[in-house]
Amino acid sequence: MREFKIDFNKAFKWVVLVYAVIFIAGTVFSFFGVNLDINFSGGTKISYSYTGDIADKDIEDTVKTVIKSPFTVSKSTALAGNTQTFEIALVGKDAVSAEDQKNLSGELEKKFKDNKIVLYNSNSVSPTVAGSFFLKALVAVVITSILVVIYVGFRFRKIGGVSAALTALCALVFDVLIAFFTCVFFGLQIDLNFMAVVLTILGYSLNDTIVIYDRVRENRKLNPDMEIGDLVNMSVNKVMIRNIVTTVTTFLAVATIIVVSEIYGLTTLRTFAIPMAFGLVSGAVTSLFVSGPLWVIWKRYKAKKA
Repeated sequence: MREFKIDFNKAFKWVVLVYAVIFIAGTVFSFFGVNLDINFSGGTKISYSYTGDIADKDIEDTVKTVIKSPFTVSKSTALAGNTQTFEIALVGKDAVSAEDQKNLSGELEKKFKDNKIVLYNSNSVSPTVAGSFFLKALVAVVITSILVVIYVGFRFRKIGGVSAALTALCALVFDVLIAFFTCVFFGLQIDLNFMAVVLTILGYSLNDTIVIYDRVRENRKLNPDMEIGDLVNMSVNKVMIRNIVTTVTTFLAVATIIVVSEIYGLTTLRTFAIPMAFGLVSGAVTSLFVSGPLWVIWKRYKAKKA
């Protein structure tokens, strides 16, 4: 296999600069609003199945006669049976009353009597319950991060496990932020799928980083006097192709899901696959250009201080 001689330590500052630009842009975009699902912000979602063609404007005009609060309308088509549905979402609001839902259904059936409007699904979450759920989701991510630090710190204790764990955690934070800002840039809804994306990305990115640390540990036994920066460069170069191949393979599978979701208008798949794709790419980049070089900076600082 071809031997690469990339200096990842020198590339570190440029990679961090690119991430900084992305994070600043994402933060600015976030001020214009983050699209939260009702499970995180509270609200109501009402879905109807229909046949034929209905213009979004006609649906919105009909809903406005019953619902006075701000709402959004989105359409999708189920893969099985070609069932067409449209969803009315009121995010951040108290639940729509049963009477309003009944009146809304009546108005839609009256307006589109040739399109066979049928109530498909209805879901309401109060803002209080949504806030509690959001807090629990954050706690789950924090606990996962703590377990990551403990695991990496114990497994690589012979090469400074705690410092390796903390730098790996910094890289994971980069990946999670990339997934979040992807949702912001594309206007994707942050829902339960996003939590699945976060945990999956943590697993993939951590696996790539562990492979690098494992090679560093092996090379340190063979080259005990090698400078830490050279040691990490040599180790990362040896596993780079493996990490890239793993990421590309997974990315192609996720890209297939994106294509299917765009063809059939499957919002649920889209909110999972798009941030997942960008998070996977970020995971490959941070495992190569961030976690190792950041660890080198820390080790050099400690050595200089000593």
